[in-house]
Amino acid sequence: MTAAITLGGSDNDAMGPYALVGFAHALPEKSTDLAALLLSFVAPTRAEEGCLEYHFHADKNTPHLFVFYEVWRSQQDLQAHLALPHMQAFLETRMTYLSRDLQIHWLAMHSSYPREIKPSVASDTNR
Repeated sequence: MTAAITLGGSDNDAMGPYALVGFAHALPEKSTDLAALLLSFVAPTRAEEGCLEYHFHADKNTPHLFVFYEVWRSQQDLQAHLALPHMQAFLETRMTYLSRDLQIHWLAMHSSYPREIKPSVASDTNR
């Protein structure tokens, strides 16, 4: 199983905010383990420089369905997140927990973002 996640959107979307909603359908017998694992990602992910929003939910009407909502400053920030060792480990082993692969819905933000988005140091040096 590949650890790659194909980032959605066009090159015009590379600068943020870059948002997604993901759906993880757990195997019933792995649901508790997956919930604990995904919950363990929340605090470190929120501490990442490029993370603007990161929320983890359980669907109230569909057992074993977990939903996550993420907003990143840029596509590069999300790529850096996905390259972290704990994320690579999860992506490599995700099908041990899932009844089907992750569903990712890439979002185009039409409303303005409510906070100032400060450019990353890397993007400042590339100008």
